[in-house]
Amino acid sequence: MKVIVLGCNHAGTAAARFLKKIDPSCEVTTYDKNTNISFLACGIALWVGNVVKDPQGLFYANPEMLNGEGINVKMGHEVTSIDWANKKIKVKELATGKEFEDNYDKMILAVGSTPVKPPITGLTQEGTKYGLKEGIFFSKLYQQAQDIIEELKKPEIKKVMVIGAGYIGVELIEAFKNHGKEVILMESNPRVMANYFDKEITDEAEKRIKEAGIDCRLGETVKEFVGEKRLEKVITDKGEYQVDMAIMCVGFRPNSDLYKDYLETLPNGAVLVDTSMKSTKDDDIYAIGDCSTVYSSASKTHEYVALATNAVRMGVVAANNVLGRKVEYSGTQGSNAICVFGYNMASTGWSEETAKKKGLKVKTNFLKDADRPEFMPSYEDVLVKIVYDEHSRRLVGAQIASKNNHAEAIHAFSLAIANEMTVDQFALSDFFFLPHYNKPVSWLTAVAFTAN
Repeated sequence: MKVIVLGCNHAGTAAARFLKKIDPSCEVTTYDKNTNISFLACGIALWVGNVVKDPQGLFYANPEMLNGEGINVKMGHEVTSIDWANKKIKVKELATGKEFEDNYDKMILAVGSTPVKPPITGLTQEGTKYGLKEGIFFSKLYQQAQDIIEELKKPEIKKVMVIGAGYIGVELIEAFKNHGKEVILMESNPRVMANYFDKEITDEAEKRIKEAGIDCRLGETVKEFVGEKRLEKVITDKGEYQVDMAIMCVGFRPNSDLYKDYLETLPNGAVLVDTSMKSTKDDDIYAIGDCSTVYSSASKTHEYVALATNAVRMGVVAANNVLGRKVEYSGTQGSNAICVFGYNMASTGWSEETAKKKGLKVKTNFLKDADRPEFMPSYEDVLVKIVYDEHSRRLVGAQIASKNNHAEAIHAFSLAIANEMTVDQFALSDFFFLPHYNKPVSWLTAVAFTAN
């Protein structure tokens, strides 16, 4: 069997390696426009902020490794079109301009996503590397991180604006602060990280962002980037800001150009797949990673949840099913975590706000408690919130925040959501007690005990 994997970051790399691991006789070829693979984009802020000194540690694989495993790796190659009926692709080698065709028995789409480029006046500029006005950057690829780091070395770069207060934006403001820059965080929503946390949690994050000296502008929308040759000023619906550099962090969309006219997709372009990662339109086409939907354990539907953890699991599932092994994707809870100026936050499933937007009828419970007995020499408050179905009482989401690092406790809630536990069952779960670590009735279960 000949399998072509389009895209070779986390999802594509996992799929290609497991195809060869399961069946060494399988002919596997990967194509990718980029010159490197498996770059951990969520480590960009750590690299930009000088926490990570050597960026090579942010790569989890390389072409030589995959070639050594018998995978035919084609980097710097762009697939320009797909003949779905005849199972052929047209490819262009970017370095030489040479064009050729290849064929497949099965194909796995792992083409990933690209940063959203909103229709803001003055954002784009012809002739630049990413089509952005000079002084404006995206933060996703290794090369984009390199560009940001080089820009920060210029002595004239004193004021930086980060546009978008999702995970990437919030991580980057700390990185720029580490460089001694004056930082503005601009967000059109009234809260930071509003897609992941509810107000009880984001209030604490915003407090720490402001205490760190960040000019936090919430509920404010960018309207125009001003500057003839280079960015000089940002105009919003509420004011004007002189800046030397801006980073666009307003989200991602699937790279859907190759398949959008053939496969079934969500409105954003994510391929609709079943739990085997097979597309709903073509039995020989699978889709994984940031270009694909994934089954959500919280909503019980296929959603767009672009996370590296999902991508790797999707790659493993797709490889097994391509080779005839029946392996189902077990679902995702969208678990994630972030450290905001030393304040640790984690979430899984849906927040109250997101659940309601998706039409789920939910109830919630919020608890603030010490993370260990008050008779201990030290302790810190923990904020924890659960979201559960109004009728079945099934857990659909949870959020944790504390100065102390309790982020990994989110895994307990994640497993509870995956296994359809009710809030009442979770309240009676068996978790250990020791004063060094928690209370006899830990905040972890107390938030469920006190739920209505």
